[in-house]
Amino acid sequence: MPILLNRAIATTGIVLSLLSAGHAQPPDSVRSGVMSFKPEKMDWWRKARFGMFIHWGVYSVPAGVYHGHPNDGLGEWLMQDAHIPRAEYAGFAKTFNPTAYDPEKWVRLAKEAGMKYIVITAKHHDGFALFGSAASDWNIVTASPYGKDLLMPLVQACRKYGMKIGFYYSQANDWYNPGGAAAFGHWDSTQTSRSMDEYIEKVAVPQVREILTRYGDVAELWWDVPTDMTPSRAAKLKALMALQPAIITNDRLGGDVPGDITTPEQYVPATGIPGRDWETCMTMNDTWGFKVNDSNWKSPAIIVRNLVDIASKGGNYLLNVGPDAQGRFPAAIEIRLQAIGRWMTKYGESIYGTSASPFSYLPWGRCTSKPGVDETILYFHVLSWPKDGKLLVPGLSNKVVSATIFGNAQQVVTRPTEDGLVLLVPAQPTDSLVSVIRVVVQGKVVAPEYVVKPEMTYSFTLLPQQATIDNAAGQGSARVEGGDESNIGWWMSPASTVSWKIRVGKAGIYTLRASMSTVGEGSTFSLHAGTQHLKGRLFNTGGYDQYRDVELGQLSLPEAGIYTVRLVPDPTDWQPVNVRKITMELIF
Repeated sequence: MPILLNRAIATTGIVLSLLSAGHAQPPDSVRSGVMSFKPEKMDWWRKARFGMFIHWGVYSVPAGVYHGHPNDGLGEWLMQDAHIPRAEYAGFAKTFNPTAYDPEKWVRLAKEAGMKYIVITAKHHDGFALFGSAASDWNIVTASPYGKDLLMPLVQACRKYGMKIGFYYSQANDWYNPGGAAAFGHWDSTQTSRSMDEYIEKVAVPQVREILTRYGDVAELWWDVPTDMTPSRAAKLKALMALQPAIITNDRLGGDVPGDITTPEQYVPATGIPGRDWETCMTMNDTWGFKVNDSNWKSPAIIVRNLVDIASKGGNYLLNVGPDAQGRFPAAIEIRLQAIGRWMTKYGESIYGTSASPFSYLPWGRCTSKPGVDETILYFHVLSWPKDGKLLVPGLSNKVVSATIFGNAQQVVTRPTEDGLVLLVPAQPTDSLVSVIRVVVQGKVVAPEYVVKPEMTYSFTLLPQQATIDNAAGQGSARVEGGDESNIGWWMSPASTVSWKIRVGKAGIYTLRASMSTVGEGSTFSLHAGTQHLKGRLFNTGGYDQYRDVELGQLSLPEAGIYTVRLVPDPTDWQPVNVRKITMELIF
């Protein structure tokens, strides 16, 4: 499976300052999450937006069950989790005979679902190759009764239906071939009968050469879990990419090799990944490889919402399927692919070839865009349908050319206001999964920084998604993480700052509180507003997921208007802190 080890979640002690000046906008390339240069090889990938991940191998035989006991872990990690000896695990290959394998059906399902490329596990962490290999007998041709290459028929089906094909290859972790790494330690003495350098030279390098020379054009090579991958080991594998100059590689080779794309796993970065092409990989249920006892399936609506969320932030969605040992997709997978396909047939234009949203925050949905020379097309995906029939697009001031309910061409009335463009929509959603509104405006859309409006009581709740994050020209890594209950995290550098622009409707005294967490001994912070200066300190809350409301003090705002609330790390007492929200309550 794809897995990122040692994923940290941390933020910092803070200085909070209120300034009447606005916060400078980051460059368009940073706001959109698209690299400022555009290598030609990335063009198709950026237009595709949606792909299929396939995890298939010997682990589909036990299907998450060992000696009659279901494994709590992931299906494809059974060998590691249960510490199955190599000799015993080899027995599963003797019954791996996927006679129901129909690669054309797989590709048709992917194509009908609206997917543009497929990435399959050529070799996973258990070391079993889905192709015949001269480098190791532990492969489908020599170790199983099936006796035939599983990759070539899939490659041929992809060519037939115009689908791009890519391969996943576990370059470091290999629990069967001696010398391969084991992320959580070896358990069988035969696993270490040779060195990892020998494994890289005798197994990994020749097998990667085989998959790059045997199957024609390979669109993407997906490395995973770079345990013990030194720069010298990584360099030997990186050098093979010269065999496929147009190949796209990810960021998991190790050895300080960045690759072409970043690969968040099982989550959607709340603000995208500025300056990088990225691809979220995600399961349909709770596991990557087939697991007989895992029926926790995501609904089609959730999958489509993930897709529009990712596209709105400039990323690609690599959605996983896990075939069973016979080579069949479980019925639940086919049902979901078909439902997604029906939505994509109707709304695919709002996903393919789109750019990230020009709006930093839409409280009710997501936006993708297609900027043109004279006009810009905006696709608004409505995730929360308004009870009053009004959707405000904050800061949109461009003249509207047309506005329609996408899919039925129903006209949408628009009204320009001081706060932005209001869309007047029907009383009920127009699609059971995600409704889309297509708006064409004149010129380029340059949305201002999101301004948080006061509540009915003139108070404020400042959320992570509404913030502008400044990582000081790449010196920091602070970002919004999580879903509905997100937080400002990964705040690892005092060079990073976070700010909110607010529209104060009434002058007065405001009490400020922050919902924060930390495992540090204590974090000192101060509060600045004009000549006011307050200090405080946050102590250990018991965990990064244990939030506590912290009183920050009181501020006097002398007049209504636009202010900027800014969080600045205190470099003299730097302790990681997660921040979930800040509240400003008008008391008098």
